[in-house]
Amino acid sequence: MHKLEFFFDCSSPWTFLAFESLQQMLTRHPDLEVQYRPFLVGGVFNTVNPSVYASRENPVVPKQRYGKKDLQDWADYVGIKIIPASDLSVFPVNSVKAMRGAFVAIEEDCLVPYARRVFERYWSEGADISQEEELNGIIARVGLDKFDFYDKINDQKYKDMLKDNTTEVIERGGFGTPTMFLDGTDMYFGNDRFQLIEAKLK
Repeated sequence: MHKLEFFFDCSSPWTFLAFESLQQMLTRHPDLEVQYRPFLVGGVFNTVNPSVYASRENPVVPKQRYGKKDLQDWADYVGIKIIPASDLSVFPVNSVKAMRGAFVAIEEDCLVPYARRVFERYWSEGADISQEEELNGIIARVGLDKFDFYDKINDQKYKDMLKDNTTEVIERGGFGTPTMFLDGTDMYFGNDRFQLIEAKLK
């Protein structure tokens, strides 16, 4: 059986595309074991990929224009709605609480609906997922206990889990989100790598 580790941060639209593409791929490869690995992409950018910040401050206008088109083409292809970052009220968003909460969702076996709703609230509906009132709606929708959720995401254990995953993806050669590892060492980056992954699975 093959195993795919999916390192992700919900603050990225390309990761939203990858997340949904992964769910579609799993219908074709139901035996693939997926391990969801929440992390903070900002920590990765700060450590190994500060060029992301430089490109935001001084964008190449034709590339930026094409990037918006490319994102919408991919959203149409995958079948989801994505609001361009320039049209969001908050970008980039602080996803720390939401990503700590992903560990709670993993423990309660509801990671997929939880992460999907976090992605949707931010990228499809423009909500500020850093706010507890937004998280409250998400955790209620997926059936998580509110008091347990906040107790855990404020606990040092869960803070360390997020930090450890962030450190690990850097140490394994990652530089952004999504980063995926097939069977431990075969690394893939981006939303458009599933054809390559499927070729390996076959």
